Amino acid sequence: MPLQLFEDAYGDIRNAQFLAVASDLAYYPQGQGGPAFKEQFGLEAVLFSVGNTQAYVATDANNIVVAFRGTESPTTIDGLKDWLVTNAANFLILPEGRMGTDFAAAGVGARFHQGFVNAITDIWDPVFAKVQAERTANDRPLWLTGHSLGGALALLAAWLFQRKFVPVHQIYTYGGPMIGNEQAAKAINLAYANKIFRYVDLIDPIPKLPTVSLADSSFIHCECEIGLGAVSQGMTGAAEQLGSLVSQAVNGIINATLADDIWKAVMGRLSAHSLDNYKRRIQSK
Repeated sequence: MPLQLFEDAYGDIRNAQFLAVASDLAYYPQGQGGPAFKEQFGLEAVLFSVGNTQAYVATDANNIVVAFRGTESPTTIDGLKDWLVTNAANFLILPEGRMGTDFAAAGVGARFHQGFVNAITDIWDPVFAKVQAERTANDRPLWLTGHSLGGALALLAAWLFQRKFVPVHQIYTYGGPMIGNEQAAKAINLAYANKIFRYVDLIDPIPKLPTVSLADSSFIHCECEIGLGAVSQGMTGAAEQLGSLVSQAVNGIINATLADDIWKAVMGRLSAHSLDNYKRRIQSK
């Protein structure tokens, strides 16, 4: 049976399967991704790429799908070490710049990951313009999705769409890291109650970051987490594995050697973070 979206089914595994594949296609250049979206779903897909941030806006007569790319490749997370471990505490701030007002609207005390905010800011204008043009031509459900870093960007985009009075129908992420503190998460949860579905493999370390990468951290997830897989015999869960390393921090400070050890542990479980793994896990459900 071909993959399709079910508008009236919230958190439906069929939607999760569809959007996991869309998140996978977000890693491809236009020459490959455009035809793949058409072949797989019958969607016309346009790639937007600004700096290191990339997203497809894919449409048909019934749906608009925005799929954000994760890191440069679905098989690597190079470049995220500083964001998730080394400098994670310094990134948790009230964003400034032209998007600062929109994120400040999350409320007093809300703080977001500056690196993720910078990434969504880079690509926001063309993606928003395309979505608005599509909605003007034919208003239909808007779906957001992404894997890894792309999952973080999907959640931040949801907040920005809400600020522009553009309704987002549902949001599906796969192996996404945390994007802000408790106040920021609460604001997004309130805006999208029962519309966020975060798929997490229990041994994937990335969804546990930046929180367990810091001895004293305020990062927290948005709802709602859907766990995949099980911790195998002899295999600890990601939280336990990373937590044992973080416990070695002195006075809440992670030195360079400990940061390297944490990152080695993350890289050692990269297969659990892969989108292929997530697609298999979801298919098995």
